[in-house]
Amino acid sequence: MNIKAITLLTTALALVSCTTPQVFTKQANTPMNKKEQVVALLKSIETGDSAPVAVINPAKYIQHNLGIKDGLAGFGEALAALPAGSARVNTVRAFQDGDYVFAHTNYNFFGPRIGFDVFRFEDGKIVEHWDNLQEKPATPNPSGHTMIDGATELKDLDKTEANKELVAQFVSDVLMGKAPEKLTSYFDGDKYIQHNPAIADGLSGLGAALEAMAKQGVAMVYSRVHKVLGEGNFVLAISEGSFAGKAVTFYDLFRVEGGKIAEHWDVVEPVLPADQHQNQNGKFGF
Repeated sequence: MNIKAITLLTTALALVSCTTPQVFTKQANTPMNKKEQVVALLKSIETGDSAPVAVINPAKYIQHNLGIKDGLAGFGEALAALPAGSARVNTVRAFQDGDYVFAHTNYNFFGPRIGFDVFRFEDGKIVEHWDNLQEKPATPNPSGHTMIDGATELKDLDKTEANKELVAQFVSDVLMGKAPEKLTSYFDGDKYIQHNPAIADGLSGLGAALEAMAKQGVAMVYSRVHKVLGEGNFVLAISEGSFAGKAVTFYDLFRVEGGKIAEHWDVVEPVLPADQHQNQNGKFGF
């Protein structure tokens, strides 16, 4: 275990074991909100700052990344596996839905990756974590977009539930194939910004990509939606299914504007074989 990881883990354990733990603040006497605490926690992977780790409840930290052991010790062990000073973390978006915070992050550990992380809070502490990671492509997609750029402004908080319902229905109708004829009703013509690394903008770009996949015999199957989280105009759908015959997890982030889907980011991660699981919590379990 490298010195940085040892220091981070041991100091964090000391912090969270105190009867009156210190609250990590963004400035003097100003407590961080849950989104800010998550961003700080993720950044600590890069900096080695131990204070943000105090937001994790060490007595109840359920890990759903199947490659990491359960609990706070598993988190520390994962950090220890990183070459010293190699990690880079830039969280671009963070949103809150009740007790859940979900973040969209540009990572570099063991190579460049784009990831979504979901944390569940209970009594002010993080008690559960899910994520999805995908290797970051070296070049933009056919329309010049990356997997992480694009809109970040949070608005339409009063439309959160309606936007969640819209996305949930879109996933059911279109991605799960229950009513594909409704596809065009979810979009404002061809106005659709796409961040998938292999697909161009617009319904025309999506159609061309699906046609190319069909010709190659590559099937993308959404079999079950496990969770839909949202805040304002941003909604994250978490699903399981398969791609090219292999089990995967789909994390799809949508930006909704005027009751239509306007922008899309996604991360697709293969599910680890059972003999490689480091915990028994499953990839989902919401």
